[in-house]
Amino acid sequence: MENKFHFFTKLALILVYLVIIAGAFVRMTGSGMGCPDWPKCFGFYIPPTEKSQILFKANKDYSKGQMILYNEEELLVAKSNFRSEKIINLNNWEVYEKHDYVIFNPVHTWIEYINRLIGAISGIPILIFTIISILYFKIFRHLTIISIITLIAMGFQAWLGKTVVDSNLEGFKITIHMLMALFIVCLLIYLVFSGVKKSNIKENVQFRFLLIIAIFLSLIQIILGTQVRQFVDEQAQLFYYDKSKWFNEIPVIYEYHRTFSIAVVSINFFLFYLNNKLSLGNKYVNHLMILLLIEVISGVLMFYFDFPFGTQTIHLVFASLIFGIQFYILLNNFLIKKTSNDIQV
Repeated sequence: MENKFHFFTKLALILVYLVIIAGAFVRMTGSGMGCPDWPKCFGFYIPPTEKSQILFKANKDYSKGQMILYNEEELLVAKSNFRSEKIINLNNWEVYEKHDYVIFNPVHTWIEYINRLIGAISGIPILIFTIISILYFKIFRHLTIISIITLIAMGFQAWLGKTVVDSNLEGFKITIHMLMALFIVCLLIYLVFSGVKKSNIKENVQFRFLLIIAIFLSLIQIILGTQVRQFVDEQAQLFYYDKSKWFNEIPVIYEYHRTFSIAVVSINFFLFYLNNKLSLGNKYVNHLMILLLIEVISGVLMFYFDFPFGTQTIHLVFASLIFGIQFYILLNNFLIKKTSNDIQV
């Protein structure tokens, strides 16, 4: 049963990172409002593929909550189940007022739908390992509590996703949504780490202290990055066909983001130096440096080469990977003195 628990924790971690990748792709393509409602999409469990599916039709059965695009200006929602007449009866409909986004783009719709679908699937292994931990509470003990917190966090994250859509992608709500995803990543990494048999790394107080600072800086950098991304989104709406103008006016938040990037690179390089000089045995530090190099390159490409396709997604995803690996290394360092029996379940 222990093996099954750890299998599902690893699977959940992989799927959550896939959700982060999908979410980054949604932002890159501007598909965040591809589905104007939540959890359905235009009132459908399987979203429409063409505009004709959301236009009014005579003598058609409509379900409560189903949407239509009315006069290219409003989204109308069916108040109840009914069969339409030859002419639209507005008494059967109400205007969707949670936001004023009234656009149907099938590509955006399906990108957002796939993002939601991956998110829903990622909750399945979390539910399974939570049930396992509860059934074997005497064995799992504190891991049961962490598992339940993770399950609740996933539910809360789904609700946050709804608020993001309802707000028409408000910047601060997107930031909170991202931070919640990182919190879930930390919980899952802890559960995955609980299956590690032993640690062969050497204890070093200086390395541990610098690692905590590095994680804190990474978190700040991600927060600043989401704010920069919000600025880019606004510029993209103004100059959609001319990426060279997206940074005509460099915002102060970008200056902070760039300054922190120097600090993040510096402290992680020093961790790499300490780890190798003192032979501490933190093998994932090498992986960290590779990810950091890709992160810097993607940032440079976005700023100086007008956002080549895929760089925005890579930048966000690799930032979350860097944060996750840093947290895993931190767990290794804080639990150095634990024996295999202490951390087994």
